[in-house]
Amino acid sequence: MDTVLIVDDNQAVCNALSLMLELNGYRTLTCLSPEIALELVQLHDVALVVQDMNFTQDTTSGEEGKSLFYAFRQLQPSLPIILLTAWTQLELAVELVKEGAADYMGKPWDDAKLLNSINNLISLHRLSKENAQLNRVESQRMLAIKDADLCGIVFNSGTMQRCVDLALQIAKSDVSVLITGPNGAGKDKLADIIHANSALKNKPFIKVNIGALPMDLLEAELFGAEAGAFTGANKARIGRFEAADGGSLFLDEIGNLPLSGQVKLLRVLQTGEFERLGSHQTRKVNVRVISATNADLAEDIQTGRFREDLFYRLNVIELALPALNERKDDVLPLVQHFIGADFSLSRHTQQALQAHHWPGNVRELENACKRAVVLAQSADLVAADFGLTTKHATDTVSDGVAIGAVEPQTLICGEPSKQMNNDLTISEPRVDEKADIVAALEQHKGVIARVAKSLGLSRQALYRRMQKYQIDK
Repeated sequence: MDTVLIVDDNQAVCNALSLMLELNGYRTLTCLSPEIALELVQLHDVALVVQDMNFTQDTTSGEEGKSLFYAFRQLQPSLPIILLTAWTQLELAVELVKEGAADYMGKPWDDAKLLNSINNLISLHRLSKENAQLNRVESQRMLAIKDADLCGIVFNSGTMQRCVDLALQIAKSDVSVLITGPNGAGKDKLADIIHANSALKNKPFIKVNIGALPMDLLEAELFGAEAGAFTGANKARIGRFEAADGGSLFLDEIGNLPLSGQVKLLRVLQTGEFERLGSHQTRKVNVRVISATNADLAEDIQTGRFREDLFYRLNVIELALPALNERKDDVLPLVQHFIGADFSLSRHTQQALQAHHWPGNVRELENACKRAVVLAQSADLVAADFGLTTKHATDTVSDGVAIGAVEPQTLICGEPSKQMNNDLTISEPRVDEKADIVAALEQHKGVIARVAKSLGLSRQALYRRMQKYQIDK
């Protein structure tokens, strides 16, 4: 409930205004003098002031009201103030309105008009305060990002912005972090940002993909092994925990860690202690653990595949990274980053890229961009260069243009896969490309700009093909 302060030396006026405002859902404070009014503004959260302009009997100059107005402005510069007087001083009214008075009304007032003014001014004041708060937060965030190491991450979506902001905030602490999200979405990039902006940024940062290590060697990789601890262990080796001592350790695909490894990991997280395989000597390290998974660890806990106590040790803070199809605004900036400045995208190609679901996330998008650069027939890339084509033209509508869902294409020896639908087509590389390049070089006397133009290529694309086919200028 918003509070309105009424300042008038006439108690009857205060009572009338107070009754009207309370009947319309406002809380009111009333006082008869400027001195008490200034005290009330400092003691209470006042949303708006309705003030008289004269407080001494037989005074009509408005100077008292003017002094009170400027005193309010000094205390709270943005506080809405409605000036109310039985004596109309037009010049003074104009002066105070220019200085920020929200409204100026004569007595007797019109209830409906006054109430409407109060409602509008309080709503505007509330929005102004909210915007000011948002601007302060945004300024603080931009200041933090300005000095941050973003490790080359590329994004444009608000969703990804929040993930990066949270990663930067997490980086300041030393707690364990669990990054969740689908494969290929960029979990390792967030881990890079956390380490690069932490107090450990100049210390070791060791990465381990649990899912890529053989189960029988996993514990040796993490905790080390003495010579003879297993077949082929000809000499002692340190594990990843020892290598990361004093710094950070990123454990990707943590859900693939076997239960025996989970027990040892839990101990390290609790005490910093472990033993190498084949050794009884206890070693101690100080490592910040950042882990990541695409698995549902809560479900794995229920089925007994993952220890609940370890989950809570790893998941002090969870950073959830959404799939690429949930942050479509990132697609085109990522594409431009991957293809480089030598290539451009038509509007139709941009629509096709944004319409694709990208089940493989950023990793799939990067591979598609590499494919496009290799197969491009010109600097202006088309959907087929990315292995995409439109289908069912009424599936999606963007900017008034109907476009279809896009599907990936498979290339077998430079030709479309036989398993594809007949309506899927791509641009095939020309089999006589080398001969065309040689002929064009002869025709244009080796002038690269003219050769590239005649072949519909950028100069950079032409140089790549000349290198590929070992063609000398």
